[in-house]
Amino acid sequence: MSTFTSEPGTKLGGRYRLEDRVAAASGWAAWKAIDETLARAVTVVTFATGFPRVREVLTAARAASRLTDARLAQVFDVEDDWDNAYIVMEWAAGETLDDLLANGPIEPVAGARIIAEAAAALSVAHAAGLPHLCLTPESLRWTSGGGVKVTGIGIDAALSGTTAEDPALADTRGLGRLLYAAMTGLWPGSDYPALPPAPFADGQPRRPRQVRAGVPAVLDDVTCRAMQMPGRAGAVLATPGQLAVALASELPPEEVPPAGPPDEAPRSMARPRQQANGNYWGSDRTSPARPPQDWRPPRRRRAASKARVAVIVVLALVVVAGIAAATSPLWHKPPAPVQAKGHHSSSPPPAQFSSLVPSSAQGFDALNLADSGDENTNQAQNVLNGNPQGWSSQQYDTATLGNLKAGTGLILDMGHVIKMHSITVKFASPAGADVQIKMGDSATRSAANVNSMTTVASANNVGGTYTFTTSGQATGQYVVIWFTKMPLASGGRYTAQIFTIIVQGAVAPS
Repeated sequence: MSTFTSEPGTKLGGRYRLEDRVAAASGWAAWKAIDETLARAVTVVTFATGFPRVREVLTAARAASRLTDARLAQVFDVEDDWDNAYIVMEWAAGETLDDLLANGPIEPVAGARIIAEAAAALSVAHAAGLPHLCLTPESLRWTSGGGVKVTGIGIDAALSGTTAEDPALADTRGLGRLLYAAMTGLWPGSDYPALPPAPFADGQPRRPRQVRAGVPAVLDDVTCRAMQMPGRAGAVLATPGQLAVALASELPPEEVPPAGPPDEAPRSMARPRQQANGNYWGSDRTSPARPPQDWRPPRRRRAASKARVAVIVVLALVVVAGIAAATSPLWHKPPAPVQAKGHHSSSPPPAQFSSLVPSSAQGFDALNLADSGDENTNQAQNVLNGNPQGWSSQQYDTATLGNLKAGTGLILDMGHVIKMHSITVKFASPAGADVQIKMGDSATRSAANVNSMTTVASANNVGGTYTFTTSGQATGQYVVIWFTKMPLASGGRYTAQIFTIIVQGAVAPS
């Protein structure tokens, strides 16, 4: 394929006018451009003649264009014409994580909320088979509209030729490094000179709590598990979904205190760069150069810190709602199902409730004991460990389970008797499932046990991500997602699918 190099003023496709080159490397350039048809800023990537990976980049861009999660920077157009290949992407203006760290580390819980939301967004991309593999502090933005944005999915790796034997593990480690930077203001390596490097011992970066006072022990441990560091207290976190769930289980709900106007406006911090990977998604601000490499984060100036606290407080409020749906794309609000008895809401739970992690999950074919398949129990743990394959019920000839039984589903052992506030479930996208949420004190596969359980919420014709909200009064150790009607799946048969689950509630007093 023949490609070309452009210059300011060039118009591509009769609508994209190139303005400023914002990044470049051997074989490609990224531009701020104007889509004159829609009158909006966009990012355009063009290629030099002979760039060897142009086909891989275009393929990755097409795949990324199918991602619809609002937390992932969007790809608008891919042109593979023989003489002028280019990619048109969202101009994601806002502060990068690098910008937020310009004056030192941010408050640990607020930083963890940013990374939890980014991990949830990356879980969506991994479910579509598209990892990032090139995560840096420039890859995360706090947008002017208020929210987390991950940039460069698939495209950064294709541009640089980066691959990984285990993409999920690689991206989880990358997110762990971002979490480390957010909490310490230091970079756990030498491959990102924009931040001062963390101190090392025995070939490993010091733990966050060893380089910054005030880092909570649970967040220190989650960071080390995500980075696969030795000496961690728990198992390695191997997928972005697992990291999102682990952070959600440790982050407290946060209320916004009343705040007056800051003493002065925050100083602009972002800066244009000519670099090989990363910051070509949008920035219109400038700032002083970075301090020398032996610098350590100083105490923040009072006025600047007040302005930054205002930003972080807003961030925490927005992201805490997304954390209730820790493994994405739970930030999206699907069409309201009909006849819903539960409530569909992305509002955060009251302060007395928090995220609860089930100890196990099983298929729950309680009305057909002769069925040795037990509704695919072998897949059930996928909904808890971030495996993008999720859980699927058995297939049926009709939506009403082939008239073989009145219902079937998935049962969660919460490990304790709990009071549940809500459960957010990511179903397969096609609507058509009638679902009840039940709570009980036994996992016995029997009609009597099903009948003894309390139905705490229900909804008809659901699909995609849905939040069932209860009164918060029912208690039980076991939570059942019970299907009485299945949606139509590919192949002309009917099956239920669940990809992720997040439970909000509290352990009941003994």
